[in-house]
Amino acid sequence: MVEGNRKNALVCGAGGFIGSHLVRRLKSEGCWVRGVDLKFPDFAETDADDFIIGDLRDQQVCDRAVDRSFGEVYQLAADMGGAGYIFTGEHDADIMHNSATINLNVLDRCYKRNIKRVFYSSSACMYPAYNQEDPDNPNCAEDSAYPAAPDSEYGWEKLFSERLYIAYNRNHAMRNRVARYHNIFGPQGTWQGGKEKAPAAICRKVAMARDNGEIEIWGDGNQTRSFLYIDECVEGTLRLTRSSFEGPVNIGSDEQVTINRLVDMVCDIAGKTLHKNHVPGPEGVRGRNSDNRLTAQELGWAPSQPLVRGLEATYEWIERQVHKNEGTHVM
Repeated sequence: MVEGNRKNALVCGAGGFIGSHLVRRLKSEGCWVRGVDLKFPDFAETDADDFIIGDLRDQQVCDRAVDRSFGEVYQLAADMGGAGYIFTGEHDADIMHNSATINLNVLDRCYKRNIKRVFYSSSACMYPAYNQEDPDNPNCAEDSAYPAAPDSEYGWEKLFSERLYIAYNRNHAMRNRVARYHNIFGPQGTWQGGKEKAPAAICRKVAMARDNGEIEIWGDGNQTRSFLYIDECVEGTLRLTRSSFEGPVNIGSDEQVTINRLVDMVCDIAGKTLHKNHVPGPEGVRGRNSDNRLTAQELGWAPSQPLVRGLEATYEWIERQVHKNEGTHVM
């Protein structure tokens, strides 16, 4: 139960990377926090006061999770992963069905509990592919979303769910908030198995490689991205949730790098010289960067940490995981 006038919060997807960090931050602010997910966090004990293991595609699980009024609900639960999962085409039906079902269930349950403020984590993957063909000049301003043409079914589902949350604002007087995340990374994130994102995959490959050896990179490595450290992501998430702006708004870094440059940065951190072996593989769009003008205007906030600082912390953590797993088959 909530003690005194302490704020309470529900985090859906609390067993995941961003969700587990968000729970920790909310607890540090004195919140009573319930988490719900298919699993507990992989790399640390949860800080949640209460944690429900359950599938939010199941309406009965949603009823258990949303059994009271919450001051804030954070809906991060989704079927997701890195390029090796999203862009192969092999998981499209699951991605769309699973994530859409979760959002439909959670949002409607919150509405029926008279919960007004739900944060929804969308993704930069919903931006049109035609605006991201030039790796040096992608257009990811929030108002560039239409005419819609995401490069994956994952992006299409995110776009649908954005509209769902905002429609509930319009029709049911809710105060939902929508953010478009841009490549969030950091310690305690997925680093192997096919669902890891580029920073974690590269950190793992560099950590496992011998000096003067080589690592495989999907594509020519000239595709561009930006990457936001987890602590910055949590800060932006809380600021948006508690603001008067519904979004959608980008939460990401505007420090754009090529994948080749990202590899070089990690090699420098590791003190290794490695040859890049460019191989065919899923790449996504040619260029993507977070346009932070609207974020600064509406939230008065911008990420402050350079990419290299986050990579240092992430590489150190992944290197430890690799050493723990020595002697096992790590791909």
